[in-house]
Amino acid sequence: MNWMRRLCSWLVVFAFCTASGTGLYAQVEAKAEHHRYELVDLGTAGGPNSGMSTQSVTINRHGRAVGAADLALHDPYDPNCFNSDCFVSHAYTWKKDSAIDFGALAPGVSSFALSVNDFGLIGGVSENGLIDPLTGFPEVIAVAWKNGNMTSLGTFGGNQSASGGRVGNRGEIVGGALNDILDPLANDFSLRFLLVPAATQCHAFLWRNGNMQDLGTLGGPDSIGAQVNDRGQVIGNSYTNSTVNPATQLPTLDPFFWEDGHMIDLGSLGGDFGLADWMNNRGQVVGGSALKGDGMFHPYFWERGKAMKDLGTLGGDNGEALAINDDGFVVGRADIAGNSAHHAFLWKQGGRMKDLGTPTGDTCSTAFSINASNQVVGDSGICGVGGHAFLWENGGPMVNLQDLVIPGSDLVVTDANYINDRGEIACLATLPDGNTHACLLIPTDQVEELD
Repeated sequence: MNWMRRLCSWLVVFAFCTASGTGLYAQVEAKAEHHRYELVDLGTAGGPNSGMSTQSVTINRHGRAVGAADLALHDPYDPNCFNSDCFVSHAYTWKKDSAIDFGALAPGVSSFALSVNDFGLIGGVSENGLIDPLTGFPEVIAVAWKNGNMTSLGTFGGNQSASGGRVGNRGEIVGGALNDILDPLANDFSLRFLLVPAATQCHAFLWRNGNMQDLGTLGGPDSIGAQVNDRGQVIGNSYTNSTVNPATQLPTLDPFFWEDGHMIDLGSLGGDFGLADWMNNRGQVVGGSALKGDGMFHPYFWERGKAMKDLGTLGGDNGEALAINDDGFVVGRADIAGNSAHHAFLWKQGGRMKDLGTPTGDTCSTAFSINASNQVVGDSGICGVGGHAFLWENGGPMVNLQDLVIPGSDLVVTDANYINDRGEIACLATLPDGNTHACLLIPTDQVEELD
């Protein structure tokens, strides 16, 4: 298994104005004036690499960051390693030049901190030192950290579990946990969402104050919780039946919305496969859904009481919405005409999809995160290769974040995974020897405060 690699994964600007000269995008259409950034290398724990998750809140509004760092210790389960480099890694938290190693559920095994809320509650996963007798692979369990103490969230009677990408400010964590019911469909589902092999059913859970609640499914055997917002609303994905579709080779998978004991099927854009990727505190959900025939995949927007809305693309066949802020601005990626490339996009209700372009010299881009100030971050590069972190703000154009970094580090920023409302960016950077370190980009007007 390969948690770190999977978790640290995947200019023309249109004008949108009304006759009065102001429009839906007026608040993001101004001359771009960028911060300079201090690059903070989060380092390792003695090994070669460190990392952060994508599609997760990896730095909260107080500047606390989470991820995992390699120890100088070879993975005891090689070749079934937790990370691609086969070093043991430990979850950590960082703030103001101070890092805390959280350890793991057993000595000599790995853990990973995935997400942190504004009060320091952290959700993640840890190996427990056991081998799943049903799969022969190391067991991974969802965990929580608070005030330096680690808590196993447990399972529903099965051997594994994992938490999702956002911890709610009410102290809630979501994810998926195995029960003890044998399931021939379990392995494909678990490898996709828990990233571990499985032989029994996986059900979405909501955990709070030591209690794990089974959220059920949409009718199929398996489900997983992806995020919980500050109102306790949950999004995730679930099989709706057990019948394998010829095109996807999976049962129908739909995104769901859960609140107050009720799971709602968000439906689809006509196809048999869909994903819930992000939800804001208003309960608005974005993701991607297959169209009829399952040959194309489009970004969507959903809110309670309304049908799923197809956001379209930038002229090509495929796209996906990956984040939404509380003002309803949506970002993701979409194919351009001819399907030769995909570009990051910005969308707001009542408007068309806005092409955010690419930095000079790049051909593809993907937006992963947008904050309350409508600053957008993501990755760009030559299509299929990648290699640059970008920032888009104040109407653009998109810029390579490395160009805004204060000189002095030999790290090159390659991935921007998340931006908080203070403008601090969780990132990944590469050393000259090819190793990867987790990093933060701190706007220079906040460096003195952090010090």
